[in-house]
Amino acid sequence: MDYINLGRTGLKVSRLCLGCMTYGEPGRGTHEWTLPEADSKPFFARALDAGINFFDTANVYSAGSSEEILGRALRHVPRHAVVVATKVHGPMHKGPNGGGLSRKAILGEIDASLKRLGMEYVDIYQIHRFDSETPVEETLEALHDVVRAGKARYIGASSMHAWQFCRALYVSRLNGWAQFVSMQNHLNLLYREEEREMLGLCQEEGVGVIPWSPLARGRLTRPWTDEAPTKRAETDQFGRTLYKGGEDADRAVVGAVQRVAEARGVPMAQVALAWVLARPGVTAPIIGASRMSHLEDALAAMALRLTPEETGLLEAQYAPRRVAGFV
Repeated sequence: MDYINLGRTGLKVSRLCLGCMTYGEPGRGTHEWTLPEADSKPFFARALDAGINFFDTANVYSAGSSEEILGRALRHVPRHAVVVATKVHGPMHKGPNGGGLSRKAILGEIDASLKRLGMEYVDIYQIHRFDSETPVEETLEALHDVVRAGKARYIGASSMHAWQFCRALYVSRLNGWAQFVSMQNHLNLLYREEEREMLGLCQEEGVGVIPWSPLARGRLTRPWTDEAPTKRAETDQFGRTLYKGGEDADRAVVGAVQRVAEARGVPMAQVALAWVLARPGVTAPIIGASRMSHLEDALAAMALRLTPEETGLLEAQYAPRRVAGFV
């Protein structure tokens, strides 16, 4: 396993981050395709055995069940040996203060997340989305207080407009508060809009990039089909909003991935993930694994080096698309 500094911090993380949205007790939350704890254990064991030290979850994943499963899976591992990230923003209970990034929400949800994880602190506490209804100063000061209290080592952000992220970095710097050290954004061969502004901003500011959905919800792992081939594809309402429209271009991109994979004699997933790993500024893609082959393909992708000709072929079919994934 290769390790890399997260942005300009001294924190070293594996070049793959295991995303834990896949692991949660069925019936808790809105994800019908998650794996229960017993079925999740082999994935954590294999990830740790392979040297993955970076794990990402969120309070809303399976209504907190994902955090619970992750915490128990890492209980036998020395705390200093792993990097744990979780997120805050989505509604966790009914009522006007059930979610968001108010001071009340942040200070309450960090304690709830730590209790579910069974940990005294998380390494990275991330805002899951931008909250336009809360002053950014309120959010940033509350996050700073979480760090000062020792409940998080660093803070991170997720999908938003580059101008919003730039403003947040400026406000934190102006006030001497903890600054975002990571950006968890949407990036893959089917969605490259982040290349326009966000990736350049992150490189300039020394912010680590940990893309979510690097395989486009599985669309880049198999030949193009108009049918939903998995339970997740059938029920993933959010995923449908990400790739609505642009089917002709998407089909061409998937076809290019297939051609490169066939020429190399490797699965399509390895080619698509190798492209993300090679993007300037990318620290560690967040991979989901519901089958052991998903994890093995991700591990193999780290050793796959695409040629300039292959990269050109993969990128040539892309067509600009509407911004998606910010809500």
